Amino acid sequence: MAVNLDKEAYYRRIKRLYSNWKKGEDEFGKVDAIVVSVGVDEEIVYAKSTAIQTWLFGYELTDTIMVFCDTKIIFLASKKKVDFLKQVAITKGNENANGLPPITLLTREKNESNKANFDKMIEAIRGSKEGKTVGIFSKDKFPGEYMKSWNDTITAEGLEKVDISAVVAYTMAVKEDGELSLMKKAAAITSEVYSKFFKERVMEIVDADEKVRHSKLAESVEKAIEEKKYLGGADPSTVEMCYPPIIQSGGNYSLKFSVVSDKNHMHFGAITCAMGIRYKSYCSNLVRTLMVDPPQEMQDNYNFLLQVEEELLKQLKHGVKICDAYNAVLEYMKKEKADLVAKLTKNLGFAMGIEFREGSLVLNTKNQYKLKKGMVLSISLGFADLVNKDGKKEEQKKYALFIGDTVQINEEEAATILTPVKKKIKNVGIFLKNDDEEDEEEDGDDAEELLGKGARSAALLADRTRNEMTAEEKRRAHQKELANHLNEEAKRRLTEQKGEQQIQKARKSNVSYKNVSQMPREKDIRDMKIFIDKKYETVVMPVFGIATPFHIATIKNISMSVEGDYTYLRINFYVPGSSLGRQEGNIFPNPDATFVKEITYRASNLKAPGDTSVPSTNLQNAFRIIKEVQKRYKTREAEEKEKEGIVKQDSLVINLNRSNPKLKDLYIRPNIAQKRMQGSLEAHTNGFRFTSVRGDKVDILYNNIKHAIFQPCDGEMIIVLHFHLKNAIMFGKRRHTDVQFYTEVGEITTDLGKHQHMHDRDDLYAEQMEREMRHKLKSAFKNFIEKVETLTKEELEFEVPFRDLGFQGAPYRSTCLLQPTSSSLVNVTEWPPFVVTLDEVELVHFERVQFHLKNFDVVIVYKDYNKKVTMINAVPVNSLDPIKEWLNSCDIKYTEGVQSLNWTKIMKTIVDDPEGFFEQGGWSFLDPESEGSGGEEDSESEMEDETFNPSADEEEEEEEDSDEDYSSETEDSDYSASVGSEEESGKDWDELEEEARKADRESHYEDEDTSNNNNNKKRKVRSAAPPSKKKRRS
Repeated sequence: MAVNLDKEAYYRRIKRLYSNWKKGEDEFGKVDAIVVSVGVDEEIVYAKSTAIQTWLFGYELTDTIMVFCDTKIIFLASKKKVDFLKQVAITKGNENANGLPPITLLTREKNESNKANFDKMIEAIRGSKEGKTVGIFSKDKFPGEYMKSWNDTITAEGLEKVDISAVVAYTMAVKEDGELSLMKKAAAITSEVYSKFFKERVMEIVDADEKVRHSKLAESVEKAIEEKKYLGGADPSTVEMCYPPIIQSGGNYSLKFSVVSDKNHMHFGAITCAMGIRYKSYCSNLVRTLMVDPPQEMQDNYNFLLQVEEELLKQLKHGVKICDAYNAVLEYMKKEKADLVAKLTKNLGFAMGIEFREGSLVLNTKNQYKLKKGMVLSISLGFADLVNKDGKKEEQKKYALFIGDTVQINEEEAATILTPVKKKIKNVGIFLKNDDEEDEEEDGDDAEELLGKGARSAALLADRTRNEMTAEEKRRAHQKELANHLNEEAKRRLTEQKGEQQIQKARKSNVSYKNVSQMPREKDIRDMKIFIDKKYETVVMPVFGIATPFHIATIKNISMSVEGDYTYLRINFYVPGSSLGRQEGNIFPNPDATFVKEITYRASNLKAPGDTSVPSTNLQNAFRIIKEVQKRYKTREAEEKEKEGIVKQDSLVINLNRSNPKLKDLYIRPNIAQKRMQGSLEAHTNGFRFTSVRGDKVDILYNNIKHAIFQPCDGEMIIVLHFHLKNAIMFGKRRHTDVQFYTEVGEITTDLGKHQHMHDRDDLYAEQMEREMRHKLKSAFKNFIEKVETLTKEELEFEVPFRDLGFQGAPYRSTCLLQPTSSSLVNVTEWPPFVVTLDEVELVHFERVQFHLKNFDVVIVYKDYNKKVTMINAVPVNSLDPIKEWLNSCDIKYTEGVQSLNWTKIMKTIVDDPEGFFEQGGWSFLDPESEGSGGEEDSESEMEDETFNPSADEEEEEEEDSDEDYSSETEDSDYSASVGSEEESGKDWDELEEEARKADRESHYEDEDTSNNNNNKKRKVRSAAPPSKKKRRS
């Protein structure tokens, strides 16, 4: 199969090379011809000669000599390569070839001299311009007789050699769109390998306390790129490492890309990792520092390093000199933290492309080259030889911080990061929760040396079996601390809020007419008929022969009935003391005034002689028009109420750049119109804009987003981007604090009539298509999110729900899967959505937690006690422990009880008298431990009352029995408590068995005594084993 050459790309690039040569800037002005000779050397990875070949042809051509003259181009190569190059040599019909010198192809001879071919090329060089100087790449020296004889020919001819590496590099540095897309793909693969493999592996090593050498870890990263799952769908054959990954820790750091990972074990401190992946010959680079339990000073230095990188990105723009950008960063550092200037790396990066490091375009203080739009740089900056004051061991005392990214130069904006791997402290810090760590460090070091590893682990195991707390005990201890802190914090907060009393808003007074002149002069009014003034929304009614105006807002309802020959119109008004609807929260400005409660009018249905119309017509018209005006007024009031409290948002700043992150074919919830409509979501400078196909626009600003949640389509039928807002926004005539954009990933309905068969080809194909669609959509959404996070400089971060921690519950009418995120508890797949911010939660109470019930309820109490509590009903009881574990890890206090409480009453009591509430122990009333045993007995008896009602003639006997049962229960609990305490003190099994036998004998004697005394009574038979605590049932 013939190898194709991209002719269009070749013509574009050779034109650019000749154009820059003709301008004659720098070294280009000194050369009469350009010579590029490539030999065979497996050890050379990066060379300017091979780079220019890849740039022009897309392939490396070994044993090939290229001579670029003023009026002709000559290629000398083997027969196969000449056949390949014929694609660009024959220029007939190619308009793009216009203006380019013709190409001469020479076939290399079998013998090594090739004198005839060399002579032709020397002749062409002599005929090009002055024919005295040749431009070469002085660093490229290929071995072999063929290359040696060619270099000797040039020297023998007395041609002057000029190194043109820098100017050719500058020509190739500006990337075309096709090259940029390859570099973006390379950067994306690097990010994937780092996030999905390297970071996860380091977390495993730290978690399991493994001993792994740097070199071994680096090798495992190299092997990972052979697996397709880490390559984002790329073909593994097109992917290779730019250099072996560099992993450093434990005080030995060299912040360069020429070093190799040493054989020392990884130390759990500052771990620097540099890796770069090459995709289809184009390079990318990424550097991150992972920190295990970093002290505060290390965190501060790292945050400052991020600020320095941010400053550098601002400086890297089209037309800026490299040295100016470097010096601006130094000035920024001197102003902010001058002591760290000496620790900064000597250069801040370099240009990158087909070659990993472009030596002539290094970001340092001397480089005079200007940056151009389309250049791609690898920026890398770090602080070396930093001292950790808290370090005790040698490897802890010194550390380094190193970060780097692949970036693209833009026209006027700051450089764009192509490797969007998060690098804030919370993303790179590994914080271990180990309570015994300090004690171990103090006492354990000497013991480890004396005992050796085996003895130490045996001692540790023995210690664990005796004294280690169970997970439940640890939770209880932590919850006890939280309870104390909770009451203190709540008391302090309520004291601060005291005095900020909410003023109840008085209802807007609706005046019909401000003066008599506005009163209409209509005939109906003079005729003592009911008249409706639509302009002022007023009903003018005759009362005792006087036309009296009533505003439509004062009318509660209106009814009309026909009885015999008369029509009755009854009008009811709002008055103080009447029951008001939920929507009509009327607070009367002057409640002591005299009010009309209702008015009834009567008119005849019979037409009197001489009348033009039936008298009741006026009442019928009045009824109809009052209804219309009332409806219009209520609609307007509802809209105003919706707008009430709406915070005015900033205007959206539209970014006219076409490369804005954009997602198409999305639906919006809630709907803008009655029917759902598709549209596109686009990220701009300070917010998102959703534009529907109909042209409706919804703007959501970044600074108004409280939670941005990305719900992937794993196990769901839709894929969702959900925004929970700080302040409500208006669209579709309603206010909304939750807006989401989604698309369906599968058929939500299934055709049950269709014949289903597991081997049906159509079904298998449909399933495969759905799987591919899911993967495609997930990739598109993830790509959008990464771009948005980069655009907002990670100020807006999308949270992904943890499905593994999810539990079923019914916050509204239906049961759904509630899933925690890093800062909230959400369900965004059902509508209405459910979002609870964890920072706003005071405590969580579990209701109806009983052994015989399959479900329990969760009550979420907020720090703002005026806010209504949130109820989640019907949570399966097997989710109780996982929920407790999750809440405990989030430092949220939880309590549990058997009863359902009246939370409206409880919260009102707290708000009315917060001091009294906290004097009585605050939230401790919810703790079952604080209620004591009496409380438990009461609740048990209540439960028995509910489930069991004995008949009247058995009541006496049952009472006696129950007394006996309760006494035996208390004995049982005493017995179990004593056994528990003895177990804890560490008695052996023989002693415990002997005690159990004694207890059995005693309980046997007790049973015999009680049976002799009560043989006339009805009783339940009890075993001689230690008595159980189960409730008795008849």
